[in-house]
Amino acid sequence: MLHGKIAAADILIVATPTWLGQQSSISKRVLERMDAMLSETKDDGRPIAYDKVAGVVVTGNEDGAHHCIAEISGALIDIGYTLAGQGWTYWNKGPGPGEEEYLTSDETEWSNLTGVTAAQNLFAVAHALKATPMSAPKAD
Repeated sequence: MLHGKIAAADILIVATPTWLGQQSSISKRVLERMDAMLSETKDDGRPIAYDKVAGVVVTGNEDGAHHCIAEISGALIDIGYTLAGQGWTYWNKGPGPGEEEYLTSDETEWSNLTGVTAAQNLFAVAHALKATPMSAPKAD
């Protein structure tokens, strides 16, 4: 079951294409289902997503990618995930008429670099949270 895999993962990556500058309906549906995690807690009373890291991958060019990253990141933060600085990447050279540019161009350095950086940052934050877990929210 998807919920169990998400709950067990130390790092969650939400990936989506951009459609008219928006995330896909499938990625949106996953986040909508994850809304139920807001009320879930671990045995120690802390939210289920605490001490877990999330990142975002968008396939599509810059036009809309930042919007998708912001929307997805905001939802993940609400659920309790920690987001690493630059814990995201997107494909910077988008499609156009003719062959897909990513197949015929050597201009992929930026996308490769941000992908590697995102992976390193997500791992570093997950490692830090394992060593120093977050405190439980204070009750009223």
